[in-house]
Amino acid sequence: MPNAFRGGRAGDALQAAWPRRASAVSARIGGLSPSRAWAEEWDERRPFLWLPVTAGAGVFLYLAADREPVLWLPLLLLALAALGCVALRGRPVPLGAALALFALVGGFVSAELRARSVATPMLDRVRIAKLTGTVEEVDLRPAGARILLAVTGADGLDAAHVPRRVRLTTKRPGDIAAGASVAVTARLLPPSHAAAPDGYDFARDAYFSGIGAVGSALGRIAPAPAAADAGAVARLHRAVDRARNALAMRVSAVVGDGDVGAIAAAMVTGKRDLLSANGREVIREAGIFHIITIAGVQMTLVAGLVFGLARRALAASPTLALRYPIKSWAALVALVGAVFYDIGTGSRVGTQRALFMTSIMLVAVLVGRRALTMRNLGFAALAVIAIEPEQVAGASFQLSFAAVSALIAVQEARMRRAPDDLFAEPDRRRPGPRAAKAPPWRGRAGRAGQGIVHLLGATVFATLATASFMAAEFHELSPYVFVGNPLTLAMIEFFAVPGALLGTVLYPLGLDAPVWHWVAWGIRAVMWVAGKLGAAPMSTVHLPNFAPWALPWLALALLSVVIWRTALLRLTAVPFLALGLAGAAWGPRDDVTVAPTGDAVAIRGADGRLGTLGKASAFTAEQWLRADGDPRDPDALGKAALVLPGARCDRVGCTAPLPGGGAVALVTDAAAFAEDCRRAVLVVTPLVAPVPCASALVLDRIALERSGAVALRRTGGGWARRDARAPGEDRPWSPGPVARAKLRARPGGDDADGADAAPDGEPVRIP
Repeated sequence: MPNAFRGGRAGDALQAAWPRRASAVSARIGGLSPSRAWAEEWDERRPFLWLPVTAGAGVFLYLAADREPVLWLPLLLLALAALGCVALRGRPVPLGAALALFALVGGFVSAELRARSVATPMLDRVRIAKLTGTVEEVDLRPAGARILLAVTGADGLDAAHVPRRVRLTTKRPGDIAAGASVAVTARLLPPSHAAAPDGYDFARDAYFSGIGAVGSALGRIAPAPAAADAGAVARLHRAVDRARNALAMRVSAVVGDGDVGAIAAAMVTGKRDLLSANGREVIREAGIFHIITIAGVQMTLVAGLVFGLARRALAASPTLALRYPIKSWAALVALVGAVFYDIGTGSRVGTQRALFMTSIMLVAVLVGRRALTMRNLGFAALAVIAIEPEQVAGASFQLSFAAVSALIAVQEARMRRAPDDLFAEPDRRRPGPRAAKAPPWRGRAGRAGQGIVHLLGATVFATLATASFMAAEFHELSPYVFVGNPLTLAMIEFFAVPGALLGTVLYPLGLDAPVWHWVAWGIRAVMWVAGKLGAAPMSTVHLPNFAPWALPWLALALLSVVIWRTALLRLTAVPFLALGLAGAAWGPRDDVTVAPTGDAVAIRGADGRLGTLGKASAFTAEQWLRADGDPRDPDALGKAALVLPGARCDRVGCTAPLPGGGAVALVTDAAAFAEDCRRAVLVVTPLVAPVPCASALVLDRIALERSGAVALRRTGGGWARRDARAPGEDRPWSPGPVARAKLRARPGGDDADGADAAPDGEPVRIP
């Protein structure tokens, strides 16, 4: 201590306080002792929460494999890990390692078994076929519909290429409904792969949904003889879909008002296709797109509402209230209600995951345990990994569990600071001074204010927890979500969920119209605010691609904060966060991106923005622009506005300047190969290029079948290249290219261009 503070009463007080403060800080960070911090975490069984994380890592390992793994070796490792867990009981560190290995291999095995159980042939190329089958789902749109067809026959496809399910769009749905047997001629396409390396792979999601092809109906969808009975579960699913469509059309018709009616129908039934593209953009810009998604918020409110009503009804009987566990009974009723709600809204992926989480928490109440705990969330994650492990790789799963884990961590922190018994009654028999009159702010107004503060706090923590996933998956953040989310939650709580339940009950009686108008009032208020937020400056911050390793580090930072309780171990989030932010800042910035189909290219222009060349679909262009942090909307601007400046096109292809010099040629007619191979630095084509082709780099149909989408970045010595497919990749949702004989162009004559017509209308090399 400095001399100035020595001696005297003040100096003595300061010297006495200093060690106490130091010891308090030391205790707060685990005594600066890793062993002490670890012992505290072990006593509270927090390491268990890393087992779901490790199991999820096993799922990612399976999905990252470049060819389908064998099954016997992971099963053997799983058995050995299980034996190790039994043999190492009583030895914490070796037991923890054995459990981690068991969880890792268990996630891997779960994903592999799931892939085998949902196996479906994936269409190899564009085909025209006459399909017969049974309609499983119908999603009505403002113009037309999208149907999911369980295929029973396909003229024009060999048996090896007939998918189990096909998703079709039609402009003339007629009165088609789920359960109908139909025949239709359709143009089928393989489910699209990632439009860029590290991009969204729709083909994988389609595979795990049993969808092997997508396309459009050519002409009328005609009735067909009834197919064989698919079982009671399928009949129930189709009957529910018919009821959902009928209710959605009823809600939309009663409410009217364009997107307001469509949002009301989506919130009640989960049918979202009635919403216009402009309406989707408005709520997305405001950061409240989850308003039309039936997931965790709605499931929790429904279960909570049913639980509260059931408990109050049971408590009305003094005999039941005093002699029986009515809280457990109410939890059982709420569990049944949650299951019915999941079935009634279509049992989609997000709703099923919310049901898992809600069910585990209600079971905890049923057996007399705390419901909202991190351990229960871990059990919910393990349930998802065991039943539908592919969800772990989806943005919906990651956002949902990140938000809920943050909310539970905040609740746990509040509980640790609260007294042991929050509901203890004061001992009025003990003599003592008379309690002072409670100040006014402790009344109802005070409780309402605390509720608002807690709601805003929950929004802040949930938004911070999900920010990295939003930025990495969707390449955007909505700063005004702190305003939009509380308003949305309030609207769902007071308008949507009560209205949906009451309106559904009154719908068969024809007395539901006033309820839907009540729901619409809340939606109009939210849409008005969403429009203002979307039009505000910086309503959406667009972010470019992260490095592939950024999100895992950011996720580990979040997990370290929400799982650990001691401050010392929570500090491990700091290096994880630093690495994740570095990856976010140093993501790849490509100069050229080639679509996996070879018919479209994105090229960086002189102004630094991407421009398109060829027939880029709106979806592909949107993926490219989002990954580049570009706010332009392909649907709103149109294809012409995105064409690269300086590009020139004719009937045989297009050419455009490349960053750093040279030109790229997009060849759509074999007649252009002779000139473009000689002049262009890069040749891209959906055809098969002749051999030899003098260009420095040729990406033709055969090359792109092996590589998938290709991204190029100009370097001093040429091009740095990234491929969407790993060398030799062959997975069920991404089959490897068909083995081809070595082909060469025949010199001279009419076929000197090296191409001829193939059965599908595309040129092939002539041997």
